[in-house]
Amino acid sequence: MDTAQYARFSAHQLAEWVRDARERTFELVADLTDDQLMGPRLEIINPLLWEIGHVAWFQEKWVLRHAGNQEPIRPDADALWDSIAIPHDVRWDLPLPSREETLSYMREVRDRVLERLERPTLSERDIYFVLLSVFHEDMHTEALTYTRQTLAYPAPRLSHMTTPSAERDGGPLPGDVEIPGGTFMLGATLDEPFVFDNEKWAHPVHLHSFAIARAPVTQAEFAAFVDEGGYRRREFWSREGWQWRESVNAEHPVYWRREANGRWLRRHFDEWVRLEPHLPVIHVNWYEAEAYCRWAGRRLPTEAEWEAAAAAEPHPSGGTLSERKRRFPWGDQWPTPERANLDWRAMGCLAVDALAAGDSAFGCRQMIGNVWEWTSSPFLPYPGFEIDPYKEYSEPWFGTRKVLRGGCWVTRGRLLRNTWRNFYTPDRRDVWAGFRTCALNQ
Repeated sequence: MDTAQYARFSAHQLAEWVRDARERTFELVADLTDDQLMGPRLEIINPLLWEIGHVAWFQEKWVLRHAGNQEPIRPDADALWDSIAIPHDVRWDLPLPSREETLSYMREVRDRVLERLERPTLSERDIYFVLLSVFHEDMHTEALTYTRQTLAYPAPRLSHMTTPSAERDGGPLPGDVEIPGGTFMLGATLDEPFVFDNEKWAHPVHLHSFAIARAPVTQAEFAAFVDEGGYRRREFWSREGWQWRESVNAEHPVYWRREANGRWLRRHFDEWVRLEPHLPVIHVNWYEAEAYCRWAGRRLPTEAEWEAAAAAEPHPSGGTLSERKRRFPWGDQWPTPERANLDWRAMGCLAVDALAAGDSAFGCRQMIGNVWEWTSSPFLPYPGFEIDPYKEYSEPWFGTRKVLRGGCWVTRGRLLRNTWRNFYTPDRRDVWAGFRTCALNQ
């Protein structure tokens, strides 16, 4: 673990992030009843009471106990919240502390971390593990939000939300952009202040020229696939995809339903809304995205193609890619509401033509934020992969997941960059995932 780059994070910034992440966790469960905090026993979610305790336990383990050599706050903490040691199905049966005891533990962990950040000297080791704990919590607050969607709980009530100026009911953004072929450095560069082990490190890949959609597939476009019998036509589905479709009797996206007049509705948390034609389709899995592509005569991009479309620049002489990579599609500046729909600001997706200020060098829109995008690539290690201290983050999942890129409207802006890799099994459609397509290779 090379910690030299972490010195650029100030103690003040880290403290603000620690407070902000924990406050968001509190807000996401504040309105729920004790019964809702436990919820039903499902494979794709955790009991929320367990999950919020786990978030604090993870922070205590790495920041206070591992980096700070402190004694455990609770002697039973590992037996309650260690996600590696505790099987998923058991988490509903644990002797979990009460709601108030759990919240008290979460506050105590936060406050001890903040005290540690007030020391006159802060080691790079401390900084690394504080960042790891904040980003881990950011990932869980996204999961808490999609759990609320899964269980049809109300939309969360969050403070400090500012809705972007772009209209939710904007228009389509049809067409492809051409990306020239050439050598592309896939992955994070050594000057990045924090990266996860699966992003390390940038390595050359050869790309043929390709054409990729300017925007993700919209709900209207996906509805056309459904209306033309796409879920019942075996020729559009892979063998594994058809087995999945039959096993769950899928006839349309999971949160859609058709009214008697033929109009589609979509469930957004606990409310049914009319299908918004120009919003990106969301809550579809990899198999559904693959089947749509076959129906449309298209294909999913590889993750190298996706990252090139987001991060690369054309070479000044034309015909190939420049050596320079952008940290974000629009450049190296941090996300703003004008560039990306992140951080729950809009409490849902925006139309695919919104936020032109966030375009990539080649003209792809919303490659950061709005909706996660499936790629065709399996989740595998990059050459020379070296595991980070949190050993269970990436390595156990190699070869069993598909890569998603770009983040969604729930994702924290501080977490993302063009090289960030998300990964889920191809059957998961509870997560905030959609996709964009590429033209078939000629």
